[in-house]
Amino acid sequence: MIPERVFQPYGWPHLTVIVLTITLPFALAAVVHRTKSTRVERTIVALLSAVLVVNYIAYLVFVRSHGNLTWQQMLPLQLCDWGIVVVIVAMWTGNQRWFEVAYFWGIGGTLQAVLTPNLRFGFPDWRFISFFTSHSGIIIGVVFLMLTRKYRPYPMSIVRTFIWSEIYFIITLVADELTGFNYGFLLHKPEAFSILSFLSDLRPLYLLEMHGVALLFFLGLYAPFAVVDFIRRGRFSEPPLPDAQLGRGD
Repeated sequence: MIPERVFQPYGWPHLTVIVLTITLPFALAAVVHRTKSTRVERTIVALLSAVLVVNYIAYLVFVRSHGNLTWQQMLPLQLCDWGIVVVIVAMWTGNQRWFEVAYFWGIGGTLQAVLTPNLRFGFPDWRFISFFTSHSGIIIGVVFLMLTRKYRPYPMSIVRTFIWSEIYFIITLVADELTGFNYGFLLHKPEAFSILSFLSDLRPLYLLEMHGVALLFFLGLYAPFAVVDFIRRGRFSEPPLPDAQLGRGD
C-alpha cells in the first residue's frame, strides 16, 4: 500500500496550482478573443462546468467508497459547494446578479482556500486534486467571465452578496448544530492556518468577527473598481443588466 503524502503548503504542487489558477483564465479568454467565436466560448463554458460537476460527484463517490465520511459530512454546505452552483449559473445565463455573488464568494472565500487550504493530503492523492479542481475552477470561471464579458461588481453588489451570505450562514449554522460537522468553519476555526486563526476563541464573538471579516473582504474586492470609478469622475451608477444570452454572435 502506497503511504499517503502529507500536504506541504507552498511546495511545488501547491505553487503549480496557484500558477495555473492565475494563468488559465487569461489563456482561455485569449482564445475567445482571438477566435471571436460564440461556439468556442460556449465550449469553454461547457468544459469548465463539466469539470466542476464531475469532480464534485467523483469526490463524493471516492470518499463514500473509502468509508471516510458519513452522510452528515457529505452535505453540499461548504461555501465552495454553493460557489460551484453560482459560477456555473453565471457562466450559462450571463446574468450580472449571479456573477457578482460568484465574484465575492469565489475571489473572497475560495481564493483563501487555494492560498491557505485546510487540507491534509498531498499530490498526487485524489483528495488533493479534487480539492484544488473545485476551488481553482471557481476562480477560473469568475475571472474568465470578467475577461470575456467585462463583468464587474458595483456598490449594491456588496449588499446583495452580503444578504446571500447571511442566508448561507443561517442554513449552515443550523446544519452544523444538527450534524456536528464544521461546515463553513462555523463551529470552530480550521486546522490549517488562515485569516480565521486570528479571530476570537469565544464562539459567539468568533461568529460575529467572521461577519466583519467577510465585509472587509467584500469592500477590499470592490476597492479597485471604486478607485477606477472615482478616476472616471465618480461614475458609480449601474448599467442595465446584460443580455441573458451566452454568446455575442459569431
